Amino acid sequence: MQRYKPYTVVFFLLLAVACSKEAIEIFVGFKTPYYFPATTYDFSNNHVSKSGFELGKMLFYDSTLSIDNSTSCASCHMQSSAFTHHEHSLSHGLNGSLTRRNAPPIMNLAWSSSFMWDGSVDKLDQQAVKPFTNPMEMGETMPNILKKVNSSGMYRGMFKDAFGTAVATEAQLLKALSQFMVMAVSNEAKYDSVQRNQASFSNIEQAGYAIFVQKCNGCHSEPLFTDNSFRNTQLPPNDLLDSGRYVVTKKTSDLYRFKVPSLRNLGYTKPYMHDGRLSTIDKVLDHYNANLFSISADERSKLKAFLLTLDDKIFVSNPLFAKGTMSH
Repeated sequence: MQRYKPYTVVFFLLLAVACSKEAIEIFVGFKTPYYFPATTYDFSNNHVSKSGFELGKMLFYDSTLSIDNSTSCASCHMQSSAFTHHEHSLSHGLNGSLTRRNAPPIMNLAWSSSFMWDGSVDKLDQQAVKPFTNPMEMGETMPNILKKVNSSGMYRGMFKDAFGTAVATEAQLLKALSQFMVMAVSNEAKYDSVQRNQASFSNIEQAGYAIFVQKCNGCHSEPLFTDNSFRNTQLPPNDLLDSGRYVVTKKTSDLYRFKVPSLRNLGYTKPYMHDGRLSTIDKVLDHYNANLFSISADERSKLKAFLLTLDDKIFVSNPLFAKGTMSH
């Protein structure tokens, strides 16, 4: 029988750990979970590559793209909060100013047909222009952003790797950001394990699921938990008199309609609603109970148990999306 010296065994153990870590971090590109619907994003016009994704991540976390070098996309979209601005009712922008709305989460955007609470952007490749140029958010101009990027040796190299040219264009910059954002797929919650027959709901979760299907699924349809429509949830207008979808369409029927948010990761994305006025799930259910549907105390506890199965701990801690980490 062959004997190994202790340091030889340690070497093999370290090698196995290193190989295991490398296997976990290998960049595999965009994959659609088999129980998800077809994506709406046009990947034929912007294939996700490792170099494009890494460039998009660098741009996402770069505060120098704001007018005073203080604010990045990640300032209002933090991974630990499912890429929302946690605990703030209205998102904070330049110089401590308040924006008009609560930052929506960045997740599963490859299945979205419109963006922003009012749907004022219909293509993901154009979405970032709004926060870049909004005077209350990043306050820059796209020409100035391109000047900053094209004066950076680091970015010139990254654009060369991603798009074959060292001189960045606006379209390429926005496509790189899209590559980062479409990769932010949340599908590792307990709900997803149940869908893959890897787990089962508890009795109370199963009962809550039945209540969800009866009372909530019409707007928050599975498995994305949004139907991407615009609805009036009977919230009274806020002090900013935000009229929602009406700003875009000018149709009276769209007054105070806002995009239906996904219920995924509710445990990480409070406060809730377009202006963050409701700080807890119970307050949301109080509002719905008073205005849209009736729910008993017992039903509420069961429904909340089911909603907890939509929290994706892996998504909010995945190093693939974290600042400063590189995929392999």
